[in-house]
Amino acid sequence: MNFDNKITLAFTGASGAPYGLRLLETLVAANYQVYLLISSAARVVLATEEDLKIPANPKTCSEFFTQRFAAKPEQIKVFGKDEWFSPVASGSAAPKQMVVCPCSTGSLSAITTGKSDNLIERAADVVIKERGQLILVPREMPLSTIHLENMLKLSQMGVTIMPAAPGFYHQPKRIEDLVDFVVARILDHLNIDQKLMPRWGYQK
Repeated sequence: MNFDNKITLAFTGASGAPYGLRLLETLVAANYQVYLLISSAARVVLATEEDLKIPANPKTCSEFFTQRFAAKPEQIKVFGKDEWFSPVASGSAAPKQMVVCPCSTGSLSAITTGKSDNLIERAADVVIKERGQLILVPREMPLSTIHLENMLKLSQMGVTIMPAAPGFYHQPKRIEDLVDFVVARILDHLNIDQKLMPRWGYQK
């Protein structure tokens, strides 16, 4: 199966499950192959915010999301937190782009220090060391000095920090409009064509 590109997407335990799900949906529509990583805390958030009970088995989970988003076979590949032989764990095989959406402040801290205790942290570490594109979408307020210092360190390493902070100048009418605002900005930074939100100064 031919895909336009590959990308790693991680869901962690911050509030903001709709952002991650919508981003996954748009990446599938853009014909990207998605290596999907889901933390234990993210499963709790998905169940709480979206009433989604995600299968624990990675293969079954892949099938779950494939069916949900009408993806092609092998387009969504889910890996468990200890699958150290997966492509995302190695600089020679990992996609050059990765998004953590939503990104918990715990994951932010672990990525900052290169902790690499699970596959999400290792995958992010690989993208940083390989000089790839890493985008983190934190959803937390207020931000402590610890959070801000971690964001600064990562920004200085070339990581893009994109807080889930939707704008209102497009006069949103629904929650989905706010979600699309953030996802559209992520897609813009990934250089993926999107029609979710017009750029400033352009009409729909």
